[in-house]
Amino acid sequence: MAIGFYFDMTRCTGCRACQVACKDKNRLDVGTVYRHAKTFSVGAFPNVTAYSYSASCNHCESPACFSVCPTGAIEKREDGAVVIDREACSGDGSCTKACPYGIPQILPDGKAGKCDSCYLIREAGGQPACVAACPNRALDFGEYDDLAKTYGSDCVSEIAILPGADTTKPSLLINAKDAASETGFVDVNW
Repeated sequence: MAIGFYFDMTRCTGCRACQVACKDKNRLDVGTVYRHAKTFSVGAFPNVTAYSYSASCNHCESPACFSVCPTGAIEKREDGAVVIDREACSGDGSCTKACPYGIPQILPDGKAGKCDSCYLIREAGGQPACVAACPNRALDFGEYDDLAKTYGSDCVSEIAILPGADTTKPSLLINAKDAASETGFVDVNW
């Protein structure tokens, strides 16, 4: 059994409602986010295209962060969610360096933190905060195989801004815009 996220890039406007909901749910300090929405552009004037991407932990099948944690603070739950036991975390930053997606981060208290797929909310029957907050329904969450059946075979797990899918096998399905496969992208966020 593996859980995962679905992201429909064609529906995302980059509004950051997902980012704000996650930040609020986790009561994160200024400057810390577990899910971030960013906009990228590709091409050159007059042929410029943009797309937005909402990123969080991909709860990978083979998480790079898990294999390098010196204290065993990172675990892969039975449902496939990759979580950090903050009490056991040494704060050495191995996970932050190993993740090709830059997701785990050292928080002001010196310990690592990241998306936990809102497993407590899910256990109570709800959806992750980011999914529930998306006004355009660009995000979904559930059993990976069910998401694949629902959203079809045109989805991908790797785009130009997300390297390493062949190694980590992210539990992520993306309905990607064509521009997302182009290299030479520019992060247009401030």
